[in-house]
Amino acid sequence: MTITVLLYFFIYAFLGWCCEVCFAALKEGKFVNRGFLNGPLCPIYGFGVLAVVFLLQPFKENFFVLFLGSVLITSIIELVAGFVLEKMFHQKWWDYADKPFNIGGYVCPLFSLMWGVACLVVVDRIHPLIAKVVNFIPEIIAIILLAVIIILFASDLIATVKIILKLNKKLERIDELSAIIKKTSNEIGENLATKTIDLVNKKDAIEDKIDKKKKLLEEDWATQKEARREVSEHHEPGVGDIKQAYRELLEASPFGQKRLLRAFPALKSTQHKEALEKIKADKLKNTESVDIIEVESTN
Repeated sequence: MTITVLLYFFIYAFLGWCCEVCFAALKEGKFVNRGFLNGPLCPIYGFGVLAVVFLLQPFKENFFVLFLGSVLITSIIELVAGFVLEKMFHQKWWDYADKPFNIGGYVCPLFSLMWGVACLVVVDRIHPLIAKVVNFIPEIIAIILLAVIIILFASDLIATVKIILKLNKKLERIDELSAIIKKTSNEIGENLATKTIDLVNKKDAIEDKIDKKKKLLEEDWATQKEARREVSEHHEPGVGDIKQAYRELLEASPFGQKRLLRAFPALKSTQHKEALEKIKADKLKNTESVDIIEVESTN
């Protein structure tokens, strides 16, 4: 029984991934490896369909109850999965905030109803066929096949988690560099502003003494010039180094991170929102550059 259930889970996780790829192809006109994992599996589909098939099996002849139950079960699974993933990785993988009557951006009536219709088809038509195929597989072959799939699945899951953790560290580093650049720029601006204000104050104090005024202005101008030189020597090289490191960090994006950004275009970070948007903008710019080069090469 356990072997059969696990096979069902991976089959529906694979079919769910296929549906996501087809939907993305229709929407964007190209292949996008959708899903949380690198491999062709979307576990949330496996959990969702299994829950519907086993919990609503007694009501499979009553389409109305089956539909409502499917909507409720799949919505709860999607809500819990979205909430847990966000709390674990501090990122929101999908967001229905722009859809009416959504709950926290995790679920919305439109997609819940689509889940309900899909589950009707699965329970009534697809699952009986899959059950026959699974029952036809000899037990020893099923065990070997399942062992291979579980090993690949576990390896993929570990690799994906590592990629996400590295992405979070990258976002944190970008935010740190942004803060350093802002602080250094503020120090430069405050230094120049202070010198300018001092110059104006001294000018007002010596209006009645032209000669003395001229001398003090010359001294203040020399002081301001020296201050600018000191700022240039001490701060600008440092700002340049920081900005260079900042640019390199933005441009560095391992394969796994690029795939996640393509797979989840609505991905949001709860802790490093601005840093993630900068990475997305940089990825979009690089993609446009590649497209231009390809067009020029074709011509």
